[in-house]
Amino acid sequence: MNFIESVKMAGQTLVANKTRSSLTMIGMIVGNASVIAMIGIGEGAQKFVAGQVQSLGTNVLIVRPGVPNARRSSIASAPQTLIVEDGKAIASQVPSVQGVSAELNSSEIVRYSNKNVSSLIFGTIPEFVTVRNFEMAKGRFLTELDVRQNNQVVVLGSELAEKLFDNANPLGEQIRIKNVSMKVIGVFASKGTSFGTNYDNSAVVPIATMANRIVGRKSPYGLAVTSLFISIQDESKMDAAQFQVENLLRLRHKITTEDDFTVRNQKDLMATMDSISGALTLMLTAVASISLLVGGIGIMNIMLVSVSERTQEIGLRKAIGASQHDILFQFIIEAVFLSAAGGIVGTCVGVGGILLVGNFTPLQAGISPVAIALAVSVSGTVGLFFGVVPARQASKLDPIAALRSA
Repeated sequence: MNFIESVKMAGQTLVANKTRSSLTMIGMIVGNASVIAMIGIGEGAQKFVAGQVQSLGTNVLIVRPGVPNARRSSIASAPQTLIVEDGKAIASQVPSVQGVSAELNSSEIVRYSNKNVSSLIFGTIPEFVTVRNFEMAKGRFLTELDVRQNNQVVVLGSELAEKLFDNANPLGEQIRIKNVSMKVIGVFASKGTSFGTNYDNSAVVPIATMANRIVGRKSPYGLAVTSLFISIQDESKMDAAQFQVENLLRLRHKITTEDDFTVRNQKDLMATMDSISGALTLMLTAVASISLLVGGIGIMNIMLVSVSERTQEIGLRKAIGASQHDILFQFIIEAVFLSAAGGIVGTCVGVGGILLVGNFTPLQAGISPVAIALAVSVSGTVGLFFGVVPARQASKLDPIAALRSA
């Protein structure tokens, strides 16, 4: 028998048992679909995390009050050791710093007419819009005069403006934040959500107004803040800038033992998140690969049953001259066919799942040709591996005993 005849006979045998062949392929379909989908979703998760960090800027240092790894239940419970003057000192004394945004945050109810919306309020300074990469859609942003005079003005996120004013122009209107009347002077362009914070549903007010009129936050050292965002001129200078910022704050706070602040590097954060998402993708892919093993065992089981059912056929073929190699090759081809067909169908299912995830979730799941080629080749190898045992059993049958048992 030549190769083409073996392939034709294997195809005819599998087609003659459509239900059995289809059920056998399910394990391979699930395994391939799972592996391809997990790798694609993992790549999407990595892109999503990278996009979240990029939205804040990879050349940004974040300084928060409190010792590293300290757990706090809320912003209000944060230590009041970091002040606006710390940010001004960093901006003026660290050469590689491009800008510093001091922020005081709180969740409050924003009211307009009969509408009440829970929103995150940022008390900040004019540098906020450049350091945090915000863009204006309408009106203007805060000025130094607004901060110095404690002006009761507010800039709204695009979603918050829509919730309060529908399609009307909010500029010049008066809203209330914690019973404090604020004049709307601007609306941000859509920013999106980053690490669970919906910036489009937020509002920005002068930091002094925030501290004195809204949260009542006072510190013996100065105007306390919940964070400092520091943009660095060049990413290559991030480590040096972080070192200089930490030393400057230690000098200003007269620290001799443990720091009363925490500095986080966005670049390091992105690397950490990439490694975590990569490890999770690898783990999920490994778990999904177990389905391929289960599918291979299913193929071996069905092929062993097929050998038992086709004993007479095997005996007859060997009696008229078929060699052990011919019988072995015949059953191996059938096993590889089942696994390869399951791999192809599973690939289509996996790609379809990736497209659904991309359409209905924020993840930009990617279709990896390498993952597809790997999954299909592995499924074929699994079929070959688990098909060898029943194929060898069939090839070693004695033709006379096989015919007699039939």
